[in-house]
Amino acid sequence: MNAQSKQKEVKQKEPEQMKEKRSRGSVTRQALMRAAEKLIAREGLAGVSIRDIVTEAGQKNESALQYHFGNLKGLLAALHKMRDAEIQVIRSQMISEFEKADAKPSLRDICKLMVQPSFELASSKADFRRYVKAFGQEVTLTDEHPMVLMRRKGGETAYQVGNLLREAVSHLNESAFQRRLDGALRYISAAMYHEARRSNAFRGEEAQMFFSSLIDGLEGLLGAPESTETRTLRKKIENQGK
Repeated sequence: MNAQSKQKEVKQKEPEQMKEKRSRGSVTRQALMRAAEKLIAREGLAGVSIRDIVTEAGQKNESALQYHFGNLKGLLAALHKMRDAEIQVIRSQMISEFEKADAKPSLRDICKLMVQPSFELASSKADFRRYVKAFGQEVTLTDEHPMVLMRRKGGETAYQVGNLLREAVSHLNESAFQRRLDGALRYISAAMYHEARRSNAFRGEEAQMFFSSLIDGLEGLLGAPESTETRTLRKKIENQGK
């Protein structure tokens, strides 16, 4: 084999080698994310170390996690991004159905947009059930306004749902709407986390009852008029801030 032929063979092999390296890297990334999800669902975030995750993923040392994600925060960000993308696919499909039908969604429809994508994924995928069990309380416990967190994670569909919801509850002024939305998102977070801890979570008739009752609660929470008592207190607080 002459020099030119050897060079040609090397060039042909390089793409295959790179493809194989990328494939191995993807497998390792997925293994680390699955391991983190599994351990955090079982032990809680505070009870899991990088070493635990690396060992659970079948890797030899902690450099594997650092190579692919930089640190634990990077791994969790990648995990959330992956799950958020799955949620957005389903929510986008649901929104598209309304647009195709040229139908204005009811408040109950919008409540379903908020919950159904995660519920469907948890019903059909054991790993997504672990994800909810691991991170379901995140929105409940956040110090941020939950909608800020949801929009950062949920992308365009979160904005679309927020806009639809604002129109559906136009009887509330902006500050009342923000408080209701804060409560609604924390309610969803707490309810989904609690459901994820059931032995038969997100499956069977009990799960369907959970889903329907959750939508009932959201519809009531978001759709109820502001009471005279609450309105009086709100105005008093607003005046104090001036």
